[in-house]
Amino acid sequence: MAETAEKLFNAPLTALTEEEGMFQAMAREFAANEIRPHVEEMDREGIFNHDLLEKFFSQGFMGIEVAEAYGGSGGSFFLAILAIEEFSRVDASAGVVVDVQNTLVNNALQKWGTEAQKEEFLPRLVRDTVGAYALSEPKSGSDAFALVTRAREDGNDFVLNGRKLWITNAKEAGLFILFANINPQAGYRGITAFLIESGTSGFTVGKKEDKLGIRASSTCELILEDCRVPKANVLGEIGKGYKVAIETLNEGRIGIAAQMVGVARGALENAVRYAQERQQFGKPIAEFQAIQFQLARLATDVEAARLLAYNAARLKDAGMPFLKEAAMAKYFCSQVAERVASECVEVYGGYGFTRDYPAEKFLRDSKIGKIYEGTSFMQLQTIAKIILGK
Repeated sequence: MAETAEKLFNAPLTALTEEEGMFQAMAREFAANEIRPHVEEMDREGIFNHDLLEKFFSQGFMGIEVAEAYGGSGGSFFLAILAIEEFSRVDASAGVVVDVQNTLVNNALQKWGTEAQKEEFLPRLVRDTVGAYALSEPKSGSDAFALVTRAREDGNDFVLNGRKLWITNAKEAGLFILFANINPQAGYRGITAFLIESGTSGFTVGKKEDKLGIRASSTCELILEDCRVPKANVLGEIGKGYKVAIETLNEGRIGIAAQMVGVARGALENAVRYAQERQQFGKPIAEFQAIQFQLARLATDVEAARLLAYNAARLKDAGMPFLKEAAMAKYFCSQVAERVASECVEVYGGYGFTRDYPAEKFLRDSKIGKIYEGTSFMQLQTIAKIILGK
């Protein structure tokens, strides 16, 4: 019974090409064999396993879309979404490491970088360098362009001062895409993106947050004190950082949607197995209609969320407008993940409230989906503006 349920949930819910199917199977097998053994310890200690991170690089998961000329796989955005989903099904922290690397850092550098920047940084991001995306600040969350980090021109450099907060992958990262304002009087039109390497003078990775969920994924503050960055490390045009940020985050939200689909799938698959094993009143609880209907509703929600995420990714790969679909996917998938994970705790009963079973971790990991890379309210605002023609 449990094996049948596993095959059902592993079946693709939309047509995949042969290449996509093979990649999905490889990512699923890697997650089961390489990630799963470390999940409990990484969550407990709040530290991502370094050897596992090295395997992400060696297996090509950190440069899925990067062109072969720079050492990448030259794959599609959709392949990256498949990897994020499969990794998150086992561990959401693993999913977000791959997500930020592929959908934010690599994508931004490939789209906005100069040829010299691509030649210098992309091979490293594929081979051994973790990337991070530094936009948020203490007073700049949903109002992302209210940032106060400043950059002033000084000869061939810019000198940056300020503080960033909630930066994913910061502890492990060797390269940061960081946003600062070079002309506060111009408002968001002064925002500029910079490429900053770890170890740069005046650049410090500060406090690591002790989080509710995705605990193995590092989330840290960044401190810039007269941090000197060469003008050659400006990503995109000066004053066009807002455009870099907006366009990159639109793609990144599809990655978060895929992460939440993975979390929901992982929670549900575990609950289905448990319901077939747990005996009450002389039979498995899966034989009670109340449990059957509960699982059926959740399975339907997961399937709908998965298709929304896949559709947004397909549109992006096809070069078609996808802003509304990305916002819908991010909003709906995060809602589904939290609801599914919560109800799956209830399927376990008292055991679901303990750390002896994985249900509580899926619930903790699901909460972040409504918050980062644009809150649920911001996604609703985006959707409303589009459908109302605002």
